Amino acid sequence: MQKRELNYLTAYPAAIQQQVQDLIASEQLASLLRKKYACAHQIRTDKALYQYVQDLKSTHLRNGDQISKVHFDSKIKVIQHALGQHTFISRVQGNKLKSKHEIRIATLFKQVPEEFLKMIVVHELAHLKEKEHNKAFYQLCSYMEPQYHQYELDLRLYLTQIDTFGGEVWS
Repeated sequence: MQKRELNYLTAYPAAIQQQVQDLIASEQLASLLRKKYACAHQIRTDKALYQYVQDLKSTHLRNGDQISKVHFDSKIKVIQHALGQHTFISRVQGNKLKSKHEIRIATLFKQVPEEFLKMIVVHELAHLKEKEHNKAFYQLCSYMEPQYHQYELDLRLYLTQIDTFGGEVWS
């Protein structure tokens, strides 16, 4: 198999990219992921996802803004480099400014290990406090999930697997 463009891993060192190229060439990337993460999570409905997000928020961001809606969104495309989205809407109601926060997670993530879902949710929750992807943002992500960076790398490996071979790794 010829060397592929690793779109999801461009920011990683050449040594890691080479290891991934080797795993792709030997068709071992999916089995590596299955070995690290045995099965997919069981959160399948928007209601269950909302509760999952609220539980994480109450554990780590008690003083964070309220979230009005959480759901899986089939319109989010990973190709556009979005795994999830946090939206913030401000409206004037009388003499008060009301804000609503919504979190949308790509439906692709209904069939992944909980660690990947948690990484995405933590990322979107961090936007309640930090709007930009800066040092404080990633420190908050690591506070909420100490393995955040490892899960992000492994999630990028999963996206590379799908991009390369298609299909599901966990069913």
